[in-house]
Amino acid sequence: MCEFKDFRRNIPCFKEYDENSFIGKWYDDGVWDDEEYWKLENDLIEVRKKYPYPMDIPRDIVIGIGTIIDFLMVQNWKLFEIKASPWLPKSVKINERYEIIKSIGEGGMANVYLAYDSILDRNVAIKVLRGDLSNDEKFVRRFQREALSASSLAHPNIVEVYDVGEDNGIYYIVMEYIDGKTIKQLLKKRGNLTLSEAIDIMLQLTDGMAHAHDSYIIHRDLKPQNVMIKDDGSIKITDFGIAMAINATQLTQTNSVMGSVHYLPPEQAAGKRATTKSDIYSMGIIFYELLTGVLPFRGDNAVEIALKHMRDELPSVRDEHPELPQSVDNIIRRATAKNPKNRYDDVRSMHADLLTCLNDDRLNEEKYQYKFPEFDIEATRKIKKIEDDVIVGEESLEDIEKEEKIKEDATDKKFDNITRNILIGLGVILLLVLISFVILVIIPMTKRSKNVEVPDCTNLKVSQCQEKIRKVGLVSSDTIEAMPSDDVLENRVVKTSPSAKTELKVGSSVKIYKSSGKKTIKIENYVGKNYITVKTELEVKYNMVVTVEKKDVDEAKDADLIIGQSLAEGSEINKGDSITLYIPNVVEKYPDMVKEEWSADEVKSFAEKYGLELTIKEEPTLPSALGNGKYGKVSDQSRRAGTKIVKGESLTVVVPIKRTSAPTPRPTSTPGTGA
Repeated sequence: MCEFKDFRRNIPCFKEYDENSFIGKWYDDGVWDDEEYWKLENDLIEVRKKYPYPMDIPRDIVIGIGTIIDFLMVQNWKLFEIKASPWLPKSVKINERYEIIKSIGEGGMANVYLAYDSILDRNVAIKVLRGDLSNDEKFVRRFQREALSASSLAHPNIVEVYDVGEDNGIYYIVMEYIDGKTIKQLLKKRGNLTLSEAIDIMLQLTDGMAHAHDSYIIHRDLKPQNVMIKDDGSIKITDFGIAMAINATQLTQTNSVMGSVHYLPPEQAAGKRATTKSDIYSMGIIFYELLTGVLPFRGDNAVEIALKHMRDELPSVRDEHPELPQSVDNIIRRATAKNPKNRYDDVRSMHADLLTCLNDDRLNEEKYQYKFPEFDIEATRKIKKIEDDVIVGEESLEDIEKEEKIKEDATDKKFDNITRNILIGLGVILLLVLISFVILVIIPMTKRSKNVEVPDCTNLKVSQCQEKIRKVGLVSSDTIEAMPSDDVLENRVVKTSPSAKTELKVGSSVKIYKSSGKKTIKIENYVGKNYITVKTELEVKYNMVVTVEKKDVDEAKDADLIIGQSLAEGSEINKGDSITLYIPNVVEKYPDMVKEEWSADEVKSFAEKYGLELTIKEEPTLPSALGNGKYGKVSDQSRRAGTKIVKGESLTVVVPIKRTSAPTPRPTSTPGTGA
C-alpha cells in the first residue's frame, strides 16, 4: 500500500502513475477489499494529523481525496470536512443557506464562489477568507468591521454587500453577483482601451469612489482586478470588504500582493496610513494602464516595485501614445503625484477634470506643475512596517542602510588618503598631469553624459528643427515620418519623439514627425441611410457643414431615407467642408376623376385633404344625353389629371344631374324685323 510521503513534491508512489499518483494503487483495478478500505481510512487519518488545518493540505491531495471519496460512494464523509479551505467543494452549504455552485476567482487573501441563496432564491457571489488569515484575530476583526461598513454603500458602481458572517471557521462576505469580467481580464484581451472607453470607465470609477469617501470608507486596494465591467459597459467596484493597508512585511509575500503593489501609493509603501488621496493615486495608475495597456513600474519582486512607486517619476502616457492630449496626461500626472499634497483634493475634483479633459480649450494645455516638493528623501530611503521591523530576505532595511553607510565612509576615507599621497608624493608635476587629464578627458565626458531638453519644433521647417536638435547636442533620426495635422502646415514639424522638453542624454536620437496636411475624409455612399444619423455623424465627427434638401419624387418608402448626395462615394475632402444630402419630397398629383367616376362627396373629401377651393357645378342632363349610371359622377375637372397639387388653389368639377324635359329654346330674331 502506498505510504503518504512528501506530497508537496508530488512524488509518485508507483512509476506508472503521473497524476494523483498517491491514489493510483487504490483503484487501479476497481476492486476493493476490507483490508484495503481500512488501510485507506488509516492513511487519510494520518494526512489529517499531518495537516491539522485543511487550508494547509496541498491542492493535489485535496483533489485526490475527493476522487477517492467519490469512488467509494461515501455520502457523508466527515474526515475531511473543510472549514477554511480555499477550495470549497460543490454541495457545501455555508450557514445552511448559501450553496456553493462553482469557483469563479482565487486571490491572495480570499477566494470567490458563485453560490445559490436558498432563502431569497437568487445567485450570489460569496467571498471566503483564506484559512491562514482566519487565524489572525486582528485581521478578522478588521475584515468584519470594514465589510459591514461596505454593506452600507448603495451606488450603481459599487457591488452591493448583502451579508457578512462566520460559519464553523469560514469567514465570508456575500455580495451581488456580477455576470461580467474584470477590467484586468478586458485589458489582457484588448491590450489597451480607446480614450473614450477609458474616460467612461474612469468617470464611473471616480463617481463610485466619491460616494464611498462620502461615507468615510477608503478602499485601499483599488486595481483592475477589483473592478468588474458588464456587457453594457457599466462597472462595479468590488473588494471593499477585505481592503486593507499593505505594509512592508506583506511586500515580501510576492505571490499574494504582486497584483496590488503595482497600484500601491508611496505613502502606503512607506508604512503610513492610507487616506482618500491614496485611492486617488491608485485610480491614476489604473487610468495609465487603461490607455497604454502596460504598468508604469515593473520589477522582479514586490519590494522593487514599491520602491519605484516611492522614488521614480511616473512615465508620461504620451511617451506610449503621443496622440493623447496633454489634458489627459495632466490628470494622470496630478493623481499619481508622490506627494499627496500635489494630488487632487478629493475624487470629485478628479471626476470634474475627466468631464472636461476633451474640451477643445484643454487639449493642448500646459503640463501640470507641482506646487509642493515631490520627493521626501528620508521616506524614500527605506520602507517601514507600520508596527514591526521590516525583513527583506534575511536582512532588515535598517541593516542594509548601515552597511551602505559604512561602505560610503570607507570609500570617502580611501579617496582622501589617495589624494593626500598623490599631492605629497608627486607634487607639482603630477598635479599638472592631473589637470591635463581633467581638461582633456573628464570635462568632455561630463559634457557627453549630461542631460539636455528636446527643443520644441512645432510649426518649424524640418531643416530648422534638425538644426535646433543638433545645437543642443542631440541627433536627428534619419527617418522623418509624415502624419496628418489640422493645425500644422504641410511639411512643417508636428511633433518629435520624445516630445519637447523631455530630458535626454547628449547624443540621443530624436525622431521628427512632419505634417502631411489636413486629415482627409473619404465620403461614403449614404443613399438608403437615415439622414438624421448621417448628418449628426458628419457634423460631430468631422465638423462638416451638412445641408439637407428635399427632392420631388412620385413615391418613397420612407421620407427620412437619403436618396442622393452632392459628393460622390470615395471623394476625399477635409474637415469642415460642406455636403448636401437629398431626401424625398413625394409630389401629390391630381387623379383622373372622370375616368375613375368620382362622386361629389369624394371630390369634397379630396379638396379638404389638400386645402383646395372647390366649386361643384351641377349640370342638368337628359337621359338621352347621358347614361343613367353616370348621374352624380364627375364629367369634367378644371385641373388636368397628373398635374401637381398646390395647396390653396381652386378646383372646379362638373357633376351631371337628371333632367326630365328638354330645355325651352331661346327666342331668335326674325330677319328684317329688327327684333
